[in-house]
Amino acid sequence: MKTTLLTCAAVAALAAPAMADTWTMTSTWPSSLELVENDKKFVEIANALIDPADLKIEFFEGGALVPAGEVFGAVESGTIQAGGDWPGYWAGRDAAFSPLATTASLFNAVDYVNWIKGWGGDEVYNEVYGRFGMVYLPYAVTNNESGFRTVNKPIRTTEDLKGMRLRVSGLEQGKLLEKLGGSQVSMAGGEIYQSLERGVIDGAEFSTPNVDLSGGFQQVTKYWSTPGWHQSSSVFGVMINKAAWDALSPGTQEKLKIAADATMLWSLAQTEKRATEAYQAFQEAGTEITRLDDATLENIQNMANETIVEVSCANPTSAKVYASMLTYLNDYAKWRDASAPFNLGRTPVGPDLAKIQECAG
Repeated sequence: MKTTLLTCAAVAALAAPAMADTWTMTSTWPSSLELVENDKKFVEIANALIDPADLKIEFFEGGALVPAGEVFGAVESGTIQAGGDWPGYWAGRDAAFSPLATTASLFNAVDYVNWIKGWGGDEVYNEVYGRFGMVYLPYAVTNNESGFRTVNKPIRTTEDLKGMRLRVSGLEQGKLLEKLGGSQVSMAGGEIYQSLERGVIDGAEFSTPNVDLSGGFQQVTKYWSTPGWHQSSSVFGVMINKAAWDALSPGTQEKLKIAADATMLWSLAQTEKRATEAYQAFQEAGTEITRLDDATLENIQNMANETIVEVSCANPTSAKVYASMLTYLNDYAKWRDASAPFNLGRTPVGPDLAKIQECAG
């Protein structure tokens, strides 16, 4: 009788529907900044693809659960299961997060996509995030950022940077700015508007034109210096607690990867369209827009290369990331240059791969 009861209980348990796994996900971006749309799109696609009996993701905008700077720790500890981010915010944890987020005068958005999906970049992200107990899915890319927006003084040449206090995000970006005579000020995106308005900083970079427009920067700056040499493109994605990831079925994991890939394609087209519209909006707002000449950009490229070597030789993990990226650039250059001008962007003259490999050990 006892055996029969146990058997019936086991059959009933197998027949009962499995409890749905609900994830809590937040972001480093508040609702006021357009970058949060990448996070929302990923959640939208993932929830549409995945059977709600297997997984449902509940999304909370940046700041609703934890401050932006604490999202990494919340995912790492398992307090929440997932967090949308820009890897460069965690360079204080490991400098290797910086090139996973952006490069100074190196990759464009398509380069990041090529590297991530075709040249082993996915594995590099997960090696670095894996050291902190996370799985990482890159799911958004943007092309080069707007450039510097300034309040009272235009930046028409690099000489104009001297003595200026500028909000700049990124390890290499700050070092490069200092070489050019400027001073890096670090602050969260949500603090930039008031800092410009109050004169705490002389100017700032933040993101693409559409994101800058959503931040209201046309209201507190008069000048815009292009192009965004400091961040030639950017990557965004989702940090996932490794234990939460491992608890999913392989099928659900695959659907999350598909959602990430779909969001990445959407993000590139969406951002370029919105950036075009925002460029026009800045013009109509009376912003004076200037562009650095080619000779100046070539000089910045050389200085950026020096900076990349310096950062790489100070951190073997950074060197490993850059070595992978430069291997892609050297490899792809053969076909990209042969197919010019009908290709996917320029082949940048980056730093010496052999020097980076030597620093990687």
